[in-house]
Amino acid sequence: MGMGNAMTAVTDGDVVGYYNPALLPWLNERHAAASLGILSLDRKLNFLEFSQALPPEAGASFGIINAGVSDIDGRDNDGLPTGPLQTSENQVLLGFGIRVKAGFSVGISLKLYYYHLYTDVTSVTAGLDIGALYPVNESLTLGATVRDINSKYKWDTSTLYGQQGQSSEEKFPLLYTFGAAYRLPDTMAILSADIEVSNVQTLTARAGVEVPLIPEFTVRAGIDRLDLKEKGNGIRPAFGFTARKALGGWTPSIVYAYVVEPFTTAGMHVISLSVVF
Repeated sequence: MGMGNAMTAVTDGDVVGYYNPALLPWLNERHAAASLGILSLDRKLNFLEFSQALPPEAGASFGIINAGVSDIDGRDNDGLPTGPLQTSENQVLLGFGIRVKAGFSVGISLKLYYYHLYTDVTSVTAGLDIGALYPVNESLTLGATVRDINSKYKWDTSTLYGQQGQSSEEKFPLLYTFGAAYRLPDTMAILSADIEVSNVQTLTARAGVEVPLIPEFTVRAGIDRLDLKEKGNGIRPAFGFTARKALGGWTPSIVYAYVVEPFTTAGMHVISLSVVF
């Protein structure tokens, strides 16, 4: 997130298959991470992830993302308090990628969603992401993904409202992302950029940079949600760092990202503990 989420083609560092399952064959070791998001307006964003290299040419990952809003002020039709409400949206992610020829890799992720919107109003759905990655040379890498294939929420409020309840279906936009990552000589920095289009006519861009100051400390910055069409998405600048220390065969890290949010007075803090082993 500190690089503006422009990670479709980035194979360096702690590779996470969420952005592109075709990144997973580039893992060298096992990687585990837990993230906690500190957000305004009683929101939450949490993440657990484990990735595993599968020699000689494959990799796999498992992750859980939890997001939601708590302490919503519930009221009845007369405006009287009914108690606090909360929503919870969860994604379970299982990804696999393999190198097929001359470094070219492909991957697929199965995603299971569970959304608890309100009392007795929930939805469960599944979707797919597919991705590809091609290293042009030692410095330049290109990547592409198609995300949220067949993902959709189905809502049924008949249990809540009886005969006045309705059934509806909410399809996820189909997202096409194209990314590039460029490693400067001597790994002085990594530059990345993504372009994302959808089947609902959106067009956005992301960009990021990562600079390893010393082997134990890396800084990064980026910008997300550069709306190239409607200009109403609200850009999200970000910056962050990683502090790590090798301890035998383990390398624990503390990762921090700060994201400037356009529609609230406070930014987002994301703190992660990760380990490579």
